[in-house]
Amino acid sequence: MSSKTSIVAEALVRSGVLKFGSFKLKSGIISPYYIDLTWLLSSPNDFSSVVDVVAEEIKPMVSSRKVNKLASIELKGALLIPSIAGKLGLPCVVIRKESKTYGLIDRITGGEVRKGDRIAFFDDVITSGASKIEAVKLIEEAGGKIEAVVVVVDREQGGKQELEKQGYKVKPVTTISEIVKNLVSAKTLSSNQADKIFMYLGKV
Repeated sequence: MSSKTSIVAEALVRSGVLKFGSFKLKSGIISPYYIDLTWLLSSPNDFSSVVDVVAEEIKPMVSSRKVNKLASIELKGALLIPSIAGKLGLPCVVIRKESKTYGLIDRITGGEVRKGDRIAFFDDVITSGASKIEAVKLIEEAGGKIEAVVVVVDREQGGKQELEKQGYKVKPVTTISEIVKNLVSAKTLSSNQADKIFMYLGKV
């Protein structure tokens, strides 16, 4: 079990980001857990812990000059991306889910994507990957190159594989399975709750 999984697991539980119970997802599926990274805003130490871990994940790409800009999509990834970019000394942009009807109406905001920009795209979780695909295509249309898609948690529901099939490198900091195993070992999560999650993931 990696130390980064332990750091993320502890931060997500302590801050209330990771919740267990019964939650209806956008797809209509009922999930035994839910991840809402907006809760990090009320827990500054945990916010910093997650930002630090993500920045360390991206840092080798910056050092090797594979990446010179970061991007994310509203809402949740966009809350963390300025802090991650600040740690790495890189500019960042945010992709709006839809164009505005007033002011600056472009879907890419916070700056520009220029031809030749080498971008690490960041988001909170990956499930099906659909929202990521739409966002990275916009970046590519603007002339940017996606070097990697980085997420805090892979929900292990096919999104990573879908993006990889389309030629993108996907780098999750950790997976929900690794987090669950960590929390069971730390006695923060019961075996019964863990089994419900593994059954949901088709791993039992």
